[in-house]
Parts: sequence; structure tokens; C-alpha cells
Amino acid sequence: MVRRGAVDRDACTAMLDRVVAIARAQAAGTDVDAALVLPEVHLRDAPGAAEDRVSKIFRLHRDPVFADVAAGDAVVAPVTELLGPRLDCFLSQFIFKNPGAYGQPWHQDSFYFPFDTPGDAHQVGAWVAVTEATLENGCLWVLPGSHREPVHEHVPDARPDAQLGYVEIVDHDMTGEEPVLMDPGDLLLFDSHLMHRSTDNESDGLRAAMVYHYTPSGTVDRSENRFGVHDFVSIT
Repeated sequence: MVRRGAVDRDACTAMLDRVVAIARAQAAGTDVDAALVLPEVHLRDAPGAAEDRVSKIFRLHRDPVFADVAAGDAVVAPVTELLGPRLDCFLSQFIFKNPGAYGQPWHQDSFYFPFDTPGDAHQVGAWVAVTEATLENGCLWVLPGSHREPVHEHVPDARPDAQLGYVEIVDHDMTGEEPVLMDPGDLLLFDSHLMHRSTDNESDGLRAAMVYHYTPSGTVDRSENRFGVHDFVSIT
């Protein structure tokens, strides 16, 4: 489900400015509070500013710039329609896809979310385009109807310089995939079982997005039982 122009473009600009400041502060050795900066392995030797070598920045939804969007009606109202009135935002990530960055292989977000959820509900991702998302700069591709699938086996991403935690579905026919082309401020809502991927950024510009993940209140996180850690997840 795409809602065009749902988020104010000024808010998108503010989020981008804020993550650039966080990336530069972290590179300079400054404390960036709860934020977790993940470098882009494939671009680790790239020239330029600190943000040009960043893949994602996690745990941002308590920062005021991002909290305003996470709790705003533009995002919360449609998520409430899907999950009910009592929600928790448990994961947030700003995605830098700099020129030359790899895409992420086919996956389901629920693979990363071993939760006990009231009523066995799924989670919902709210993907806000901060810049334009095109075929050239590595937009998302989705497989319509795959949100009805169980969580499939995921195998490690075998590419050299694959990002930490990247995995791939290889046991399903992806015929019928569709690209999701977006403009700044557009909002994509998707079920955590939906199979999706992104492609490499073959353009000379940034493809950036802010993603929030929501779950019904009362969800219990079992990540530590499965993975041994739950560093990215904060159910609140």
C-alpha cells in the first residue's frame, strides 16, 4: 500500500540533515546516544564525507526529529487500520543507499522478528521515501500476495562484501515482482511476511529512506532466544 505525499517533504529534509549530522559525529568519535551506525562494507574505502560510507543508522525513533514522524497521524493512522489502536514502534532505521551500494536480496522482515504477538498478528513496516526511489538508484521490488506466505528459509547472502545480517530467500518463485517507484514523502506500508528486495544503486545520487516497524502492544521479543542478541530491537 503506497500513500503518495503522506509525509511532509520538510520533514524528510530534516531527517536527512539529522542522520548526516549523526554519521559525521560518530566518525569523529562523538557519542551519538542510542543510535547505531552501520557502515556500508562495499563502500568502506570510498572517498568523501562520513555519510558516503554509511549503510544504515538504527534506533532513531526516540530522537525528536524521527519521533515526530513515527508518532504522526500520516504514519500512525494507516498502521492503526492494519494493527489496531495499541501500537509499539520497536525498530527504526535510516537507509542510505549511496552510489555503488549493494541492494538487499529477497527476504521477509519477519525472519528477523521472532516475536510472540497477540493474536499471531504480523508486524507492519512504514517505509518513508526521503529521496526519489527509481530503477536506477535501487528502488524496492515486492512480490504481491507473498504476505500470505509463511516465513521461508533464508540463507546467508553469498556476495563478497555482503552487509552484516543480509540473508536471501532461494526457495520461492519471484515471477510477478513489481518495482515500487516513489517520490520524497511517499509512504509504503507492508506486511512483515511480504517478500521484497532492492537492487544496487547504479546512479550517481543517494537513495534514502526512513523505515519504522510497528507491532501490536503486548508483543514479546524472542530475539535473544533465537539470535543470542537483540541489539536492533526496542519494543516501546
